[in-house]
Amino acid sequence: MSHGKTSYVCLPCRASFKQPHDRARQRNCPRCAAPMIHAGSAFAAPRRRDVAAWRALAVLLNAGVGFHKSCCGGPGFRPKTPREVRERLTYARRSGTPVATALVRFNVP
Repeated sequence: MSHGKTSYVCLPCRASFKQPHDRARQRNCPRCAAPMIHAGSAFAAPRRRDVAAWRALAVLLNAGVGFHKSCCGGPGFRPKTPREVRERLTYARRSGTPVATALVRFNVP
């Protein structure tokens, strides 16, 4: 039985590739040979020219936030703009909430 493919992201190239998931193997970008980050099976890449969305995505992926399917069908809320990321990082710093948890909050007080 074959396993489904999942997304891997190269942040310097702003590219996403669907490949079979293998925890033991490090995936490298076919363009620049840099290590890619496992984003998850529910990942939808922004357009390459949308630099702001890629900056927000870089913060999410480097914080360990993935785009994996849940029981309800999707990964849940993920900030799409640098402003939304800044708001959640400020909330995390002020409240002591872990960054990964603050980044996936829909509303920040």
